[in-house]
Amino acid sequence: MTVAKAAASGAAGASGTLDAISVIDLRKSYGGRPVVDGLSFRVAAGDVFAILGPNGAGKTTTVEILEGYRRRDGGEVRILGLDPAASGAELRGRVGLMLQGGGIYPQARPREILHLFARFYRQPRNPDELLEQAGLADVATTRYKVLSGGQKQRLGLALALLGRPELVILDEPTAGMDPAAKASTRQLIGDLGADGTTVLLTTHELADVERMADRIAIVDHGRIVAAGTPSELAAGAAPRLRFRLDRALDAADLTALGARLGSGTVQDDRGPGRYLVEGVASSPTLVAALAGWCAERGLLIAELHTTGATLEERYLALTGEQALND
Repeated sequence: MTVAKAAASGAAGASGTLDAISVIDLRKSYGGRPVVDGLSFRVAAGDVFAILGPNGAGKTTTVEILEGYRRRDGGEVRILGLDPAASGAELRGRVGLMLQGGGIYPQARPREILHLFARFYRQPRNPDELLEQAGLADVATTRYKVLSGGQKQRLGLALALLGRPELVILDEPTAGMDPAAKASTRQLIGDLGADGTTVLLTTHELADVERMADRIAIVDHGRIVAAGTPSELAAGAAPRLRFRLDRALDAADLTALGARLGSGTVQDDRGPGRYLVEGVASSPTLVAALAGWCAERGLLIAELHTTGATLEERYLALTGEQALND
């Protein structure tokens, strides 16, 4: 934890509010069908906290309840020590929201928009400095309707930060951005956490989560199925064997090797000649079987190592999703 984060946590404790966000047994149903089913988590002041989950998992409903836009059926929610359902007016100046799309006049220009919205706050950030930080200086006078999707996202982020919020809620903050814009946006969000601003992030971009999040909650069917730091979650799976050969294997070879390894299957992994053994944990016996099979065929094992699952692999195992965006 950085000095700024520690100070933020200490200040919160001194005022009697230990967490920027506290959710206990949150519940919400539609037509008798539970969408959020006993969700509980906490976000410490100054942390970057990510909520992951497949479509329909309950992420959006949860965030809308935290924002005060939707009423909960049960449970307790506190945002900066206040109930968002009852204290929306008090929270508006303290919470910045970045929503996906909408709400901006199409003929307006980024500089006009930021200067207009700055008047709504007592001590706003400098709009022109925010334009620079968000990478929008070159399109400051371009009409909103002709901005690219990524530029609109960056403007949405700038608007969320304009009022110097204590908490920022970001929905898919790097969606539609090119790699350079994603990198600068990640840096901007990382700087927020380092400065003591709490960030709640919902996204399908695992690269964002691995680079920015202090902690993660994975939600499926309205419940948290796993929570922890990115490394803790990735380490939750059994060790896996990865190897590289001096030539690629065909489908028949992969089937034959899988049979030699017992209950495991062998699949392509991140490039030509690279393979991953699935379905069986790494062990000396497994390594010996692989080495023997390769020796019989004159194959050289150029690399061989045991690793934990990646965050994406862990996520897919927990939720049963087919794939996520890179």
